[in-house]
Amino acid sequence: MNGVALAYTVVAASANVVGAAAIVSRSSWSVHALETMVALSAGFMISVSLLDLAPDAIVTHGESGAVVILLGYLLVHLTQHTLAPHFHFGEEVHHVSKITSFSALAGLMLHTFVDGVAIASGFGVSHALGVLVFLAILLHKLPEGLAISSLFLASGESRRAALAASVALAVSSLLGALLTLEVPLLGRFGLPLAAGVTLYVGASNLVPEFQGKTGWRLPISFFVGCGIYYLARRAVGA
Repeated sequence: MNGVALAYTVVAASANVVGAAAIVSRSSWSVHALETMVALSAGFMISVSLLDLAPDAIVTHGESGAVVILLGYLLVHLTQHTLAPHFHFGEEVHHVSKITSFSALAGLMLHTFVDGVAIASGFGVSHALGVLVFLAILLHKLPEGLAISSLFLASGESRRAALAASVALAVSSLLGALLTLEVPLLGRFGLPLAAGVTLYVGASNLVPEFQGKTGWRLPISFFVGCGIYYLARRAVGA
């Protein structure tokens, strides 16, 4: 099972680099497609957090599990919206300072580390949960890579540095999975930590990216994301 968890983590982590490559190579990117992916991801991630990760964590750890869920939520807010207040998912089109871009990278590396923790922890419970967590993380990895690379370019860094930033995110995810499999304490509390981080990314990072925009396309995409998760959950027997 350890090898399976690592293999899925590699696939998810590679999406960070693919997202960055879309910016660095100057290839065209559909804004509508990105927005739809963000909305779908939000629904999928909130669903996996509330329907599986959080309940399993609380059943396993009781009140201490709830405390770790909150800690995971607060850690992401600290790193992404307190230490790096300019960060958002999606392409950056305004000039930012180098401090902002590197602060965002530091915050995202914590987040992507926990992505790896989440995948490994999910497979530690069952293959079905591991696949569901993998899908939830994979969906937001591409806009995540796009965001960090465009931030680096907007701060005046080279395209090579922008691509390297996405590679750092990918490596952080792999490190998270490896340490979860090897460090007993992290393996024990990986599930509640992943629940808090996943809930934050879905509800506090992704939802605000589209909730102020007009039209029905994005709200429908959000609800479709929730529905897809429910169907995927039944399909894998979770």
